[in-house]
Amino acid sequence: MIIPWQQLDATTLDNLIEYYVLREGTDYGEQEISLHDKVAQVRQQLKDGDIVLVYSELHETVNLMSKQQFADQ
Repeated sequence: MIIPWQQLDATTLDNLIEYYVLREGTDYGEQEISLHDKVAQVRQQLKDGDIVLVYSELHETVNLMSKQQFADQ
């Protein structure tokens, strides 16, 4: 189920995005990207509709995923 991110408290949304970014642990190559910048990038992807916030009733978890990834499920 897609959660409308606009309906979340800003602090809650920031915490969810930060958790997602930290959990991913992606290596950005030679140029490091700060946590603040990465959170801002993910927030922009949400605003642009490139990714969605999804609640899994089965696992009782919240995750961020691309629209395509969600559609493929």
